[in-house]
Order: sequence, then C-alpha cells, then structure tokens
Amino acid sequence: MDILILTFVVLVFLMINGYVGYVAWRRTKNADDYLVAGRDTHPFIMALSYGATFISTAAIVGFGGVAANYGMGILWLVFLNIIVGIFIAFILFGKRTRKMGHNLGALTFPEFLSRRFNSRFIQYFSGAIIFIGMPLYASVVLIGMARFVETSLQINYNIALIVMAAIVALYVIFGGIRGVMYTDALQGSIMFFGMIFLLITIYWILGGVTDANLALTNLVNVVPAKATAAATATGFTGWTSMPSLGSPFWWTLVSSLILGVGIGVLSQPQLVVRFMTVRSNKELNRGVLIGGLFIFAITFGAYVVGSLSNVYFFQTTGQTAFQAAGGNLDKVIPAFITAAMPLWFTYLFMIALLSAAMSTLSAQFHVQGTAIGRDVYETIVKKTGGSSVRVARIGIVAAVIIAVILGFILPASIVAVGTSMWFGITAAAFLSIYVAALYWKRATREGAIAGVVAGSLVSLLWLVFGFKKSAEALGISKALMGQSTIITSVPWPTVDPMIIALPVAVIATIVVSYLTKPPEKEFLDKCFEGVDEAKGK
Repeated sequence: MDILILTFVVLVFLMINGYVGYVAWRRTKNADDYLVAGRDTHPFIMALSYGATFISTAAIVGFGGVAANYGMGILWLVFLNIIVGIFIAFILFGKRTRKMGHNLGALTFPEFLSRRFNSRFIQYFSGAIIFIGMPLYASVVLIGMARFVETSLQINYNIALIVMAAIVALYVIFGGIRGVMYTDALQGSIMFFGMIFLLITIYWILGGVTDANLALTNLVNVVPAKATAAATATGFTGWTSMPSLGSPFWWTLVSSLILGVGIGVLSQPQLVVRFMTVRSNKELNRGVLIGGLFIFAITFGAYVVGSLSNVYFFQTTGQTAFQAAGGNLDKVIPAFITAAMPLWFTYLFMIALLSAAMSTLSAQFHVQGTAIGRDVYETIVKKTGGSSVRVARIGIVAAVIIAVILGFILPASIVAVGTSMWFGITAAAFLSIYVAALYWKRATREGAIAGVVAGSLVSLLWLVFGFKKSAEALGISKALMGQSTIITSVPWPTVDPMIIALPVAVIATIVVSYLTKPPEKEFLDKCFEGVDEAKGK
C-alpha cells in the first residue's frame, strides 16, 4: 500500500465533496431548503441523487457478495430495480407525490402521509419507525465500506467505521438535503464509471463474455455456502440458473433479496422525498433515463462481478468466492479487487465505494434526523421552524452514533440481509397506505392507521418469531417458545416478513376504510388538485 498516493487521492476526493457541501450550505436558508431543497432541483441532480441513494455499498459489496453465493439468479433484481425502482417509482408514484406533496405543503414522507389522511398519529408513528429502524440499514452501508477498507487497504475496521461516519455526518448536519443531493450527484458519477471499468475488466481477465459465463455454468458441481453436500435439498441448481422452485434457496433469493428490495424501494422515505424536490413533472420524465442507466450499470455490474468471482477464485485458488473471502460474503468484492486488480484501481474503486456509501448514508442520516425533528418532535410539541431543524441535527448525530455501534456488533455477511430487512419493513408499514394516498380517494384516516399499524406489527412479529435469520439472531423465540421459529416446516422459516405483513396491511387498509366514514369531498379536492391533470406540468 502506497500511503502517499492513497492519502492524496482521498484528500482530493474529500476536498471536492467539502466544497460541494459548502455550496449547498450557503444555499440553505430555511426549512424548505433544508428538507426539500427549495423544490427546484435540476433533474440530473435529482436522478443521480435518487440512484446514488438507492444503490450503495449495500448493492456493490453486500449484494455483490450475495451474487457470489446465489449466482446469476440475482439478476432478476436488476429488472425490478429498473422497472419498479425507476419507471414505476418516477412515473406512477413520483408525479402524483410531487404534486400532492406541494398541495399539502409536506416536507417529509411521514408528513405527506399524515396530511393526506389528516392524522398526526401517522406522522409521529411513521417518524418513529424510520428513526428506530433505519439505523440497521445505515449500519450495513457503513459495514460495507469498512470491510472494503479493511480487506483491500489493511486498515483497522473499527477506525474505518468511525472516520467514515464522522465525515458523512458533517456535511449532512450543516447542508441539509441540498448538501446531500449535490454530493450525491458527484459521488454517483464516480460510482458509474468505476463499476463499468470493473465489469469490463473481469470479463477481460476471464477470457471474454462467452468463456467467462460458460466457465461459471460449468461450476455446477461446486456448490455455494449453506448448500454443501445437500445442494439438491436446498434447491441449488447451478450458478447460472434459478434455484428449484419453492426450495429454501429459492425462497431466500426471491422473497427476501429480489422482492424485498425490488418492491420495498417504492416506500423508502429517503427516496420518496426526492420527488418533492423538483419543480414539475418534466424533471421527473427527464430523470427516468438518467436514473435507469445509472441503476442498470451499478447493479448489473455488481451482481455479475460477484457471480463471476467464483470462476476467478476457483481457477486461481481452487475455492469458491465465499471460501476465498474467509467465509464472509461482505468481503467477496473487496477480496476479488485486492487479488485481481492493480493497486491504482484499488484506490480508485475505494473512492467509488466511498462515494456509494456516503451518498446513501447522507440520505439515511438526513431522513432519520428529519423524522425525529419534524415528524416526531414538531408534531408532538407543535413547535415549528428553527427548533425542529435543531432537533433534526441532534437526531442526525444520534443516528450516526447508533449506526456505528451496530457496525461494531452485527455479524458477518450482514450487509445484504440488513438491507433486505429494512426494505421489507418499510414496504409492510408504508406501501399499502402510500398507494391508497395516491390512488384511492375512498381510503380513510382510520383505514390508513390500521394499515400502517398492522403492517408494522406483523412485520415485527415475523422478524422475531418466524423469519429464521432474524429470529435466531435475536433469540427471543428460542427463549419463549423453545425453538428458533414458531413454524419450522419448509418453507416458512425462509419466507420474508414482507410476504406475510404486506397483504395484512393491504387488507386492514381496505376493510377498515369501508367500515368507516369517507373523507370530506372538500378535503379530497384540495389533496388531488391538479394531480390528474396533463402530464409534464
């Protein structure tokens, strides 16, 4: 490791980010600027900020490592990332959210839901879910970056974790969402070119696209982690094919990793708020192509590199990528880059990963801060303006500390699992009432409350008592029931909580809405004013 070159590269990167954050700070004058960037963000900045916030080290390091375990089947997530995460999110959700959010004067996602259903409870309940639950997601993003630094540069993991959290916290606390989005655009550009170069390089190392993919197919008898000799029983069928339908491998891949993230993206509070930062639907239309290209390059590249790393390590060491990474999926991508790439690329890719982590962490910390400041504190004590911004900044500091603590104690191979869990939690809690808010005028306040509470509680109960990965880690079910999960028969222990909780939330929203008095027409007219008018305005 060349300390001089590494120090120079990192300092230049941090100086550029510092300047961009400074510009954002100078342009942040009030709560609107701090929370929704004055609603006048350029479509390029908005789209790259959305993409960079969505795709982080969780995708590159975490899901790249998961691809090394599940193979090319994870590429279905690329499809959902683009179709659901970009096209449906921007066109079907984003446009209505932007206009309705403007009508209601909403500055955060919980506030949007609260004002749409005229319920203060929804705002502080949703804000509490975000502040309590999102540290899990923030911590795994931190872990992804720290693992890369640890593996590639031989720097102490704990030091990397703390330093990175402190850097991100500084420009989020002072710059608000302008600082977040401006730096996101810069960091997203770096991520884009870094991942394209890595994808081209691995195919070049392995002899081209055809030879590399054929070599991966031919590893069918080399089974991944947790499949071992019982590969047939677990459902593993090969590195370039989907697991057997209904098998434990299939349920984990499809319900948690593909559907959990692919659908859960629609209800991510840090992404929804981006729709409220643009002036008109034209900016959202322009952002679809930019966001789609960005998401495709990063996710496709990470998943393919993760899968093909098995070929590289098997040819060079006789081991799978999981084995070569010391039994930690979060170290697969760092281990491959360290072993196969020149030192100069390791430094540059570290910057790309630093960009990925910083862009997502900044959004996460900002949302957690606004959740506690705007959605909980301001809603309960009814104080607005500067006081809520101060509380939001205190909340950001608290969120950073919690994320760092979790980074110290969470187990190995947690990055993708933690990401999937958070996306599933938000889908269970928010997605049914978010869809109802945008498209169903008959939905009532009571129905929305029933939906968000039912989805949250069922998701929590399944995480504690039904989903094996989380239930075993927590140990509550074992202590109370004498077994790690309340249902042990296949496939239930591998079924993601979202698959159970989201239908319950939908049913609760619909049934309670029909059993209660419809909203007043005048109120609905205010909410939906201009929402159904010609696109692009």
